[in-house]
Amino acid sequence: MYNDPKEKASSILAALPGSNIVSKTGILATATAAGIYTISNGLYVVNAETCIAGVFGVLVLLASKTVAPAYKEWADTYISNVKKVLNQARETHTQAVKERIESVSLAKDVVPITQSLFAVSKETAQLESEAFVLKQKVDFAAEAKSVLDSWVRYEAQVRKREQQALAESVIAKVNKQLGDSKFQKQILAQAVADVEKLFAKA
Repeated sequence: MYNDPKEKASSILAALPGSNIVSKTGILATATAAGIYTISNGLYVVNAETCIAGVFGVLVLLASKTVAPAYKEWADTYISNVKKVLNQARETHTQAVKERIESVSLAKDVVPITQSLFAVSKETAQLESEAFVLKQKVDFAAEAKSVLDSWVRYEAQVRKREQQALAESVIAKVNKQLGDSKFQKQILAQAVADVEKLFAKA
């Protein structure tokens, strides 16, 4: 992984705890000396468990170097998403509260508005009632006029028939009298008398 020994040494020092190079070097020297002392005096025997522990330690170190940044990035993203959801929920709740306050502030004018609407509806009902009465009067007047017109037409037809019957009766009577010889003689005598009077005056 590291071709340059300096890079390898730097990576080892970076993995050690401590805030500066002196403390990290001291920790490394102390740990090395303690290990050498323990092994040389037979206090600790290197065996299979030691190899397993060393490999495990190396794996833990590699995991801390590779997995930890990815986990930190995932955790930061997850925390950012949670914060975003919480902020959106808070904004939505705030907007809902504002809308509720506005609706309540509008609702305080419901009573006078309702009273005004009731007065308008009452006046409208009264006007509709008056309009209905006037319509009934107009309809009654139109019906009465229609009846009177029909009576006038009927009386005119009756008078016309009476006059026609009277004229026919007079004409028939005159024709009948004209057919009477006595009446004809009277008319002739009257006509002769009228002519003699005219000649006498002339």
